[in-house]
Amino acid sequence: MVRRTALELHRYLGLVAGLIIVIVGLTGSLLVFRHEINHFLLQSQFGQIVPQQQQVSILSVIDTVKAAYPEPKFTLSFFDLPTQANAPIRVELGSENRPTTEVIVNPYTGKILGDRIPQYAIMDIVYNLHNALLTGETGTIIVGIAAFFLFVLSITGIILWPGWRKLIAGFKIKTNASIKRLNFDIHKVVGIIAAIFLAITGFTGFCWNFYTYTQPIIYAATFTPTPTEPKSTLREGKSTVDFAQMLKRAEEALPGAKTTYISFPSSPESVFMIGKQFPEEKEVWRSRVYLDRYTGEVLQLRNSRSLSLGDEVVDAFNPLHFGTFGGLPTRILYVFVGLAPLILFITGLVMWWYQPKNHLSQTWRKLKL
Repeated sequence: MVRRTALELHRYLGLVAGLIIVIVGLTGSLLVFRHEINHFLLQSQFGQIVPQQQQVSILSVIDTVKAAYPEPKFTLSFFDLPTQANAPIRVELGSENRPTTEVIVNPYTGKILGDRIPQYAIMDIVYNLHNALLTGETGTIIVGIAAFFLFVLSITGIILWPGWRKLIAGFKIKTNASIKRLNFDIHKVVGIIAAIFLAITGFTGFCWNFYTYTQPIIYAATFTPTPTEPKSTLREGKSTVDFAQMLKRAEEALPGAKTTYISFPSSPESVFMIGKQFPEEKEVWRSRVYLDRYTGEVLQLRNSRSLSLGDEVVDAFNPLHFGTFGGLPTRILYVFVGLAPLILFITGLVMWWYQPKNHLSQTWRKLKL
């Protein structure tokens, strides 16, 4: 009974969501090395950056960008510091009348190298296709559902794997057998090798795309208080605190951690979010300081050295989803994991087409005769 139910779920979920999962898988393979690809594309468009001993200050870059792209037409949105010696500073500017503009700055000279619309950058398109099929909120929901289906397909595939009966048979591909049998062998072997990784990417992708609903569950399951969204207290007639003070207070809140990015407030109640990185950290996004835009008060502190269990679980999603947890070997592995849905979808379609009860294939073959 369990096996039959697993078979039905595996078959029809694959038919319903297979094509979407293939798209998500192929784009995911590219995103494994998205930083390297994006770095190459930036160098190709804006030229090589020669590393020097000293980088210019954040404040001077902000002044330069503000002078070149004055308010109110442009407003600072995001400031991204380079993680590589030969990478540029990227400053995102919001605008009411046009898409976000990304300004590229040499971190050693402070010179503006040019700008671009990130919405039309190749890797941003790939990411939006992966996350939302380029269709906004509706696409996010569709991909989230497909990710859950991928998780179920992976579990049912493990249940159906013939290797539980005879281990050698589960990994054997008969190259001299019929096309039908060869197709089945490819499906079962590729499926069992990729199943665990596909289950992980499916589950984490589902949780991300439905984060509003899954976040409370994750924190409840780990017996951790759910973090509240920090907000600035609106003060009529009071302007935003000097940005130099913001940087200073963030440094005092997490001493010894370098600034990696800055998210500027986009509404009267939103906050400054300053990303920090300790020397032992590989990731640049785990530690953050949230500050009130009117007072500079630290509203919330996220210290990677003292995270709650819930925060640790949420943070683990990123390396598990993109395969960065084991360095270069696991990233290369995840490139092939992303290709697996294409192979499984094609071989699964062939298996479905030749099943005895498939009236569609029988009718087609009769018409051909």
